[in-house]
Amino acid sequence: MLRKKKLIEYFESGIKSDTELKIGTEHEKFILNKSTLKPLSYNEKNGIGDIFSSLKDMGWKSIYDEINNKVVGLINGQQNISLEPAGQFELSGQPLENIHQTCDEITSHLNQMKELSLKHNFTMLGIGVEPSLDLKDFYWMPKERYTIMREYMPKVGKNGLDMMQRTCSTQVNLDFSSEQDMIKKFRVLLSLESIGTAIFANSPFVNKKLSDFKSLRSLYWMNTDNQRTGILPFVFDKDFNFETYTDYALDVPMYFIKRNDKYINLAGCSFQKFMEGKLDQLPNDTATYDDWKNHLTTLFPQVRLKQYLELRSMDACSWNEICGQPAFWTGLLYDKECLEETYSLTQNWTNDDRLYLYENVPQHGLATPFKNGKVIDIAKILLKISQRGLKNRNFLSSSGDDERKYLENIEINLDKNSSPADTLIDKYNHKWKKSIKPIYEENIF
Repeated sequence: MLRKKKLIEYFESGIKSDTELKIGTEHEKFILNKSTLKPLSYNEKNGIGDIFSSLKDMGWKSIYDEINNKVVGLINGQQNISLEPAGQFELSGQPLENIHQTCDEITSHLNQMKELSLKHNFTMLGIGVEPSLDLKDFYWMPKERYTIMREYMPKVGKNGLDMMQRTCSTQVNLDFSSEQDMIKKFRVLLSLESIGTAIFANSPFVNKKLSDFKSLRSLYWMNTDNQRTGILPFVFDKDFNFETYTDYALDVPMYFIKRNDKYINLAGCSFQKFMEGKLDQLPNDTATYDDWKNHLTTLFPQVRLKQYLELRSMDACSWNEICGQPAFWTGLLYDKECLEETYSLTQNWTNDDRLYLYENVPQHGLATPFKNGKVIDIAKILLKISQRGLKNRNFLSSSGDDERKYLENIEINLDKNSSPADTLIDKYNHKWKKSIKPIYEENIF
């Protein structure tokens, strides 16, 4: 029988030495037919399946969905391309030492995809919510786990299907060097996740018009499933550690397990009961270590603990901002002095403060009132700390630049008190004359 100690050890095994800390970046984008600007189905000519075939010709290896016998992902060394529910492409980058390597990886991937876009007549859009299309316009991809989630989502939140099909994000993965280091970084990230949402907000449109939100994607996440999303107040309790996160994960309802290459629908069931062999649906089965690892991938808080910390709060952005997203958080968390300064800045924030930001930043962005000022004021302070942290790391590119170069576009935006969403809103109201069409010319990769 699987024991709780084994579950805790999964997290403990993620501890790295201070010299081994790596950065991982996962970024998603919409893949659209260049002629019609509609999403691609899997089986159509020049669809998702054909794009995967061309990537295989470039050296990527196939990952199959065993039920449908379809290629639903690709692997190349430690890099993965995964297929989101409506055909969004996600590059899960390998763990890298510095942002120069991260940006090289991102650039290489996007250049490869741009090359294929000429062959397969598609375009790529990096934005938090697809700005023109309705749910009915998207196709479901042939992954069995999405079938289970598709049925369950509407039972627990009104925007779960919007989240699955209409959104893209950028996620940053950061290591920890001890349990105490994990706790400190987790608390900093959860305190500041909304500041990241504001800085990189990039989803102000819905159905070809302005919404009331700077990050509509964040609203969709808030209305997905409150048992597995949100900002986790218990992380700030005095007794928080690997074990208490394990207790939280055990309480989150399951989606599924996998047996003999087949997914079994266990949506809403208790993992704790499954460990004890007390599930009526599977009276002769108990949870395995692989079940635990799969279950952890179905938890969706703004910051998620695995064998690293995964920040999940940022909208997908255009090429100019992608490298800045991991750079911003690396500067704050991977220099010890800057981590302490950032921790001190947020240490006296309350759970009410964090909840207020979580609930209000998606609509108001950098202009959200907070602590006798606005979120933009905190964002500018954090940018300076991050720049100092990246300077202290002193990782130089071949041209002699340190990692601060990747924050330049963020600095330009914040000097104008703007996020990518604010820039899009201004263009829509003025230069674009309230038309959404130019976004497919100016903001594609």
